[in-house]
Amino acid sequence: MSLTPSSRNPAARASGATPVLVIDDDRELCALIKDYLDPIGYAVVAEHDGLAGADRAVREKFSAVILDVMLPSLDGFEVLKRIRSHSDVPVLMLTSRGEETDRIVGLELGADDYLPKTFSSRELLARLRAVTRRTTRLSTPAEARAESEIVVGPLRINTAAHLAMLDQRPLTLTALEFELLAALARSRGRVKSREQLIEAVAEREYDGLDRSIDVHIWALRKKLGDDPKHPRFIRTVRALGYMLINPDAE
Repeated sequence: MSLTPSSRNPAARASGATPVLVIDDDRELCALIKDYLDPIGYAVVAEHDGLAGADRAVREKFSAVILDVMLPSLDGFEVLKRIRSHSDVPVLMLTSRGEETDRIVGLELGADDYLPKTFSSRELLARLRAVTRRTTRLSTPAEARAESEIVVGPLRINTAAHLAMLDQRPLTLTALEFELLAALARSRGRVKSREQLIEAVAEREYDGLDRSIDVHIWALRKKLGDDPKHPRFIRTVRALGYMLINPDAE
């Protein structure tokens, strides 16, 4: 991991700093993250124990949580489960072992994105800005945004109200899942590549090996009650990507 100190003066930080919780037992890493992010508009606090971190994440309001997999008391996956049972706060998972399994499990449990512990300061900031920007956009008052409702058969997506309904029942989606569904719905009937989807919802470049979109599609299908072999809503187009279809038109 490489973090470059910010050149901005800590005293110049705006009073409305963005609160971020880091849950990691590596105290030196937590201090480095705080030293880097605090001067550029964030207010970083840290917990070094899984149980304490989970409790603080659901008890206090944060714009994002940076969560390590390897933790005392509770591992990162159990912490994530507890957070997701109470909150949809964006969560960035840190993986030190570089195992794809860790990343996939984290995404399946509701993590918004992941970072290997070899991340650079630039990469950390880009990922953090992406997830907090997404949350800010969704929390903007409806009157300040253009009303927009997309209807695909029994599926209704209101991007202004951040509400998705299936058969007149609300769907419980994470912020990223909602953005992914909305991106597919806006291009319904047309294929969206993995590269296009990851740039639209995660606001970063697709590296060709990134399976995060596939995992989020899997989670979205599960919540839609969709069978990938006989899709009602999301169709996989081999070697190309995904497409939202209208079940009433099939």
